[in-house]
Amino acid sequence: MNTFSIKNVLKKNVMTIALIVIYVFFTIMTGGNMFTPSNVTSLIEQNAYVFILGVGMLMCMLTGGNIDLSVGSFVCFMGAIAGVLSVIKHVNTPLTLILVVVVGVIYGAILGFLIAYLKIPPWIATLAGYLAFRGLGTQILISVSDTSAISNFPPELLGIFSGRIFESAWGTLNIPCIVLGVIGAAAVVYINISTRANKVKKGYQADPLGFVIGKSVLEVAVILILAYQLAMDGGIPVVLIWIIAVLIIYGIITEKTTIGRHFMTVGGNAETARLSGINNKLVMFCAYLNMAVLTVLASLIVTARFGSANSFAGQNFEMDAIAACIVGGVSAYGGSGTVMGMVIGAALIGVINQGMSLMSIDQDWIKIVKGAVLLAAVVFDILSKKGNKRQ
Repeated sequence: MNTFSIKNVLKKNVMTIALIVIYVFFTIMTGGNMFTPSNVTSLIEQNAYVFILGVGMLMCMLTGGNIDLSVGSFVCFMGAIAGVLSVIKHVNTPLTLILVVVVGVIYGAILGFLIAYLKIPPWIATLAGYLAFRGLGTQILISVSDTSAISNFPPELLGIFSGRIFESAWGTLNIPCIVLGVIGAAAVVYINISTRANKVKKGYQADPLGFVIGKSVLEVAVILILAYQLAMDGGIPVVLIWIIAVLIIYGIITEKTTIGRHFMTVGGNAETARLSGINNKLVMFCAYLNMAVLTVLASLIVTARFGSANSFAGQNFEMDAIAACIVGGVSAYGGSGTVMGMVIGAALIGVINQGMSLMSIDQDWIKIVKGAVLLAAVVFDILSKKGNKRQ
């Protein structure tokens, strides 16, 4: 039985539609400034940490609505550690990267052990990290710098997480960027068509061919427009490569692997998961270990973007990551959510931030609007589930 309908499509893509509408609104209100190449690039670079941390937070939330409140403070702490190693101690870049990852793994393992095996509630364990790492990071920076900041990072370290690929002069069309955009668009079309063909071949329910073609056209248009904008602003930001890599890897993990299904099952019904042979404790442990490693990556990206480590780095990052997940349709109770949904949520939060900033609206009002959007997303999710149960 084919249950495809335009109503269902609209219902499933409410946040995507909201993202488009809000982006168009701010583009109009800013006289087109939101759509300039430099601001498109800025939107990606400023919100890179949200996409990275959002993926990690998604994995935590899938296990039962659990969150990590320590990520913002840990970003500050890891930035300080990276600064001490590479700038103060003059440790070479490869070893610096290895050491900061090791520190992240150690913290993630400790946190995962406390939560999964000692049964300490996640919000308490991560709240401790929220307080401790902000203090530790600040004290490290104060002890090595009169300005409470470390700058002059090695160019080779900064180049791994910032800058452009195949960089060209601003305003000059970057051909490699356009070529990669065309390749990406072709890949999207191939994936959409082949996915539908496989469903039809196996006798599964599939969307109408016309809908798949229309969807592909829209996605190709977005990719090509983005590629053109980036091409006119010097090329593809390095940070975008990191974002795409993380999103693809975790998209495959959550959608195509047994590990991803284990996360979903534990969050949906922990007892059922246990009885089916899933190691619930190990899943929870891995969720927080993974979160710590991704936080290290986010810290390096933020440090590279500003070229310095300071005590203010990471403030409210945990809230942005949680908001991206909730707005993107990740269940606050666990068991459901997608990487693509989180991406939509992160993009929506980023567009609101940038749009209101370009309109010179006070930061307090930006926080109010983001809070309202978050609440609206939760209410919509609850009402949608009630509506589905009645049907």
